[in-house]
Amino acid sequence: MHAANLLLKLAPKGDFEVMGMGGPLMKNAGVKILHDYREVNYMGFVDVFKHLRTILKKIKQVKKEIEKEKPDAVLLVDYPGFNLRIASHCKKAGIKVIYYISPQIWAWKQSRVKQIKANVDQMITILPFEKDFYKKFGVEVAYVGHPLLDAIRQFNYNTDFIQELQSKAGNKKIVALLPGSRTAEISSKLPVMVGLAEKYQQDYDFVIAGAPGANKQLYAGCPFDIYFGETYNILKASYAALVTSGTATLETALHMVPQVVCYKTSEFNYQAGKRLVKVKYISLVNLILDKPSVTELIQRDLNPQRLEKEFLAIVGEKRETILQDYQSLIKVLADSGASERAAEIVKNTLL
Repeated sequence: MHAANLLLKLAPKGDFEVMGMGGPLMKNAGVKILHDYREVNYMGFVDVFKHLRTILKKIKQVKKEIEKEKPDAVLLVDYPGFNLRIASHCKKAGIKVIYYISPQIWAWKQSRVKQIKANVDQMITILPFEKDFYKKFGVEVAYVGHPLLDAIRQFNYNTDFIQELQSKAGNKKIVALLPGSRTAEISSKLPVMVGLAEKYQQDYDFVIAGAPGANKQLYAGCPFDIYFGETYNILKASYAALVTSGTATLETALHMVPQVVCYKTSEFNYQAGKRLVKVKYISLVNLILDKPSVTELIQRDLNPQRLEKEFLAIVGEKRETILQDYQSLIKVLADSGASERAAEIVKNTLL
C-alpha cells in the first residue's frame, strides 16, 4: 500500500518505468509485477525457518531480475531479512539503493545499521524517533511522516456499506475484531476474541474484519459477520476494537477507535523474541507516544478474564483518555503528505 501510494505521487514527476515484487495495489499504480509478495509473506522464527528454502530461492530470482534489467535505482520497502540482502547485491552492482520505511532496528538487530550505512544511499523514515536513532550511528535519514495519514484521508469510504452496518446494529454499538492477516495470527487470536464477543453480543454488535486473501476456512464456524477487505469501512463505523498487534493498531487509532491490543504467538517465538527485542511496547500507538496509552495483552495475558476487563475499560472509563491520546498521536506524526515528500526524495536521489 505504501509503495503504491509513493509511486502514484512519483509518476507525475518524471518518466519512470517501475517493476518489482508486490501485489494488486502496486500493479494498479503502474508497476510491472515480476514476483507476488505473498509468495514470501512469512513472519516469526518458526514460520521463516520452515519456508527458508522458498525465501532464499526468491532472493536469488530477484537478484537475477535486477542483473537482467539493470535499473537506475532499487526502492526497498521494510522487510529487512529479504531487502538488506538485495541492498548489498545492488550496492556491489553500482545501483542506487533507496530504502523507504526503515526496518525496526531500534527494536532488535541494531547491528543492521552497519549494513544500512554501507549499502543504502537514501533512507526514508516514517516514525518520528527514528531520525535521532540513526543519528547516534552517524547516519543521516529523511523523515517524511507516516503515510497511513495519507492512506486514511484519501480512502474512499463506502457510505452504503457503513450505513448497512449501522442499520444492522440498530441501537447496539459496533465493535470491530481485527484478528490479523496471517494464518498463525488468526488461529491464535480469533478464538479468544470470539469468546468475549459471544458473552457480550446482547449489548454490542461484533463485526470481524477478514484479511483479503486469507484462507476463509480459518473463520469457519464463527457466529459473527465477517467482511473481507473492508477494514477501514468497519473501523469508520466502530465504537471500539480488539486488534492484533501490528500496523492495524495505528490504523485503528487514526480512525479514533479505542482498542485493546492483542498479541499471541508460539511459545518458542515468544521466548526467542523476548530475549532479542529491546522495546517497552509492542504497539505503534504506545511506541510513538512513549507511554502505555492502549493496553497490550501479550501471550498469557491474552486470556478471557483479562480481555474482558480491558474491553469493559475501553467502552467505559478509559475511553475518553484514549481518544485524547489519539489526538496527540496525530500531532506527533506530522502533517499528511508523507507519500508526496517521499516521492520527491526518490526523484531527487535519481537525479
